[in-house]
Amino acid sequence: MSDIEIGRSKRARRVYAFDDVAIVPSRRTRDPRDVSVSWTIDAFTFDIPVLAAPMDSVVSPATAIRIGQLGGLGVLDLEGLWTRYDDPEPVLAEIRALPVETATARMQELYREPVKPALVTQRLAEIRASGVPVAGALSPQRTQELYQTVVDAGVDLFVIRGTTVSAEHVSRTTEPLNLKEFIYELDVPVIVGGAATYTAALHLMRTGAAGVLVGFGGGAASTTRTTLGIHAPMATAVADVAGARRDYLDESGGRYVHVIADGGLGTSGDIVKAISVGADAVMLGSTLARASEAPGGGFHWGPEAHHPELPRGNRVEVGTLGGLEEILFGPSGTADGRSNLIGALRRSMATTGYSDLKEFQRVEVVVSEYTPS
Repeated sequence: MSDIEIGRSKRARRVYAFDDVAIVPSRRTRDPRDVSVSWTIDAFTFDIPVLAAPMDSVVSPATAIRIGQLGGLGVLDLEGLWTRYDDPEPVLAEIRALPVETATARMQELYREPVKPALVTQRLAEIRASGVPVAGALSPQRTQELYQTVVDAGVDLFVIRGTTVSAEHVSRTTEPLNLKEFIYELDVPVIVGGAATYTAALHLMRTGAAGVLVGFGGGAASTTRTTLGIHAPMATAVADVAGARRDYLDESGGRYVHVIADGGLGTSGDIVKAISVGADAVMLGSTLARASEAPGGGFHWGPEAHHPELPRGNRVEVGTLGGLEEILFGPSGTADGRSNLIGALRRSMATTGYSDLKEFQRVEVVVSEYTPS
């Protein structure tokens, strides 16, 4: 790929967002009912390639259970309100009612309440008691402190999620988390990210991670591009990380690391295109925050929105569209790609002639920049 000259001293690579690409039908079509959208990571097989993002507006113990019952995986934020407050409902209600001009400052205050290990254990036990797979997430900064509590409580999948996570963090003041040693010592599969480049993802794969999250500040509530000037258009990011997966498969002698798109997935078409450029599954935030069961009650925010020093996100109003089952499986009452996400994925795969997700990663993709009418 040729570089573009920005000025005499700087060149840049042309990259693409999901809106910049489209998939192309082939010579064969299928019945959508014959299409499989299941995926497997480690010893776990899920009916749908959907992880609910560890955000307080999206996943509570109750919604984690419901998403598990629907065939996906709900990931609980173990540094969120559910592990800081015995009863987070009044806090959630207050966040929903905050005026825009004071929302960030007040959320910073509410999230100063310490994380309580006993609540971490309790919340994970609630999910496990329902019989669905259990997943919890910590930031890299808190993993060393809390991971033993999490493992002792019992998780099936452990997620280390940050705006960006590297295999080599350098600090003069704190002892960094050694991902390779940490993952090697754990008895549960670890999903880690975000990563947005081939090199970063390849290094994360070499730590022993079972999956890599792809994304950097591309979510609906994120302002990372505005505050830090950092942005990773997702079609290129996913394709680059999928390239790292391919090369690591050869390097490791056959070890497959799953690629999970995490960000910029506002519609069913975005989910389709994420898989078409190499993702095995997707992690959804704002898309599921519109569910009537979502704890955000029509509002959405991520951990970046209440960072104590440099917030890089907002509390945004996304509205309520319907129940989780309707958003995932329909029937849809809108034509904008916000509900019946799995039905749309099935139909797209069937229209282009592919019977499962791994096959669909081979679909033809074209650059076709989209201008909304």
